[in-house]
Amino acid sequence: MATENTFVKSPFQVEKFTDENVRELALCAQDPVYFIDTYCWVQHPTKGKVPFKLFDYQRELIHCYHENRYSINMLGRQMGKTACAAAYLVWRAMFMADQTILIAAHKFAGAQEIMQRVRYTYETLPNFLKAGATSYNKGSIDFDNGSRIISTTTTETTARGMSLSLIYCDEFAFVKPRIASEFWTSISPTLSTGGKCIITSTPNQDDDQFAQIWKEATKNIDEFGNKQALGRNGFASIKFIWSDHPDRDEAWANVERVKIGEERFLREHECEFIIADETLINSMKLVTMESREPSGKLGQVRIFKYPENQGAYVIGWDPSLGTGGDPAAIQVFKLPELEQIAEWQHNKTDIQGQLRTLVAILKWIKEETHNSAELYWSVENNTIGEAALISIREFGEEHIPGTFVQEVRRAGQNRGRRGFNTSHKTKISACMRLKNYVESDKMTIYSHNLLRELKNFIARGASFAAKEGETDDLVMATILTLRMVEVVMTWDSKTYDRLINAGTDEVLRPMPIGFL
Repeated sequence: MATENTFVKSPFQVEKFTDENVRELALCAQDPVYFIDTYCWVQHPTKGKVPFKLFDYQRELIHCYHENRYSINMLGRQMGKTACAAAYLVWRAMFMADQTILIAAHKFAGAQEIMQRVRYTYETLPNFLKAGATSYNKGSIDFDNGSRIISTTTTETTARGMSLSLIYCDEFAFVKPRIASEFWTSISPTLSTGGKCIITSTPNQDDDQFAQIWKEATKNIDEFGNKQALGRNGFASIKFIWSDHPDRDEAWANVERVKIGEERFLREHECEFIIADETLINSMKLVTMESREPSGKLGQVRIFKYPENQGAYVIGWDPSLGTGGDPAAIQVFKLPELEQIAEWQHNKTDIQGQLRTLVAILKWIKEETHNSAELYWSVENNTIGEAALISIREFGEEHIPGTFVQEVRRAGQNRGRRGFNTSHKTKISACMRLKNYVESDKMTIYSHNLLRELKNFIARGASFAAKEGETDDLVMATILTLRMVEVVMTWDSKTYDRLINAGTDEVLRPMPIGFL
């Protein structure tokens, strides 16, 4: 173990303190802001080692950490949030005995970076303030007062089984959604027994676990219109953007906007929930779109709007194996408005069950509209779609209400299988149609689940697909309905007239092609 003159103080030392030392120890123990502002140092990227003189917003941030059991904090990039957190964690570990503090970062490199800042904060303190360290390494520090700081990456099982005094979640918005959800579920019992939680991040998706916690934390107006300190979930929330930093002005912001673009500036520096990836639908448009809760259910089918007697309905089925992997999906849209009516999604329903769901939806629309609506339905016939076609033949197409639509082929082409085959060319074409409709407000989407998939439907190579760890089955079922609409227009004059009257002919004008 290191000697008294080294960066790391040996444990259980007998020491002599001056009266000034005692006074300063007492002041630091009472106030983490005083401790940080008076004795901590940071590594400036260009100036090197400099005293950590807190800005006003950083003082508020430290107070938010200290005074609330649960706090969630949204800050722009390079606002010093990690340095503040590292200094506060060192203070808490040294001045409060028997603390188990866990740092959970979204990446291993992030966890190492925070621990490096923790070590730097500790090592540059005056010796009389330091607690002795019984263990000191890259991933953890144990102090002789029984407290310890541990760093790790955020996984589904992080902190499970641990008894924590405090957990600090860094850049929580950038943890993969599935992992973030499982992680939050796993640590909730730990927090319910008295643990403290600090979450900091710049924003990412507007419906991820971080966003959900943030939105509940900002719902802090009571029934009488009074602002409360805590949100509905018990979290205190605080937000600081670039303009809160005293060294940044409008000239700085203008330069930064040019460097990274308006969308990234809004996300990185103004803390708006703007999607980072290259999504099919413009990310600014996606942010403004709002979902609605289903108005009813038909079994597991989510109903957003009940069918009306007039009009036509397109129902697209994207099948799956139904063995717990990728879900099957069915989308229902009304023509000519292209308004979402209902949807279904499940990953453990077999092909026959998926077909029964499709038939149930068709019969439901038929009954609701007193048999007055036109029904068009189809299925993607790629890979597992062959099994869907077999199920349709065995069930009997004559027992399924509506018209089975298939893609139109040019004269001389083989008829091929029923339904729609998705190739690279047809997928890109349909994706562009979807993009045009959504961005021009000619298509109405109500589903939270579909909207979430669209926010994760990104450019991948020369095409578009769900980002890693996400699904796109609802999107693909929606794309199928648009391909169906294009075909319906080539032979159904009433549907064609409706779309023209709705002002949609620019997007879906049918091509002069024949069909077999």
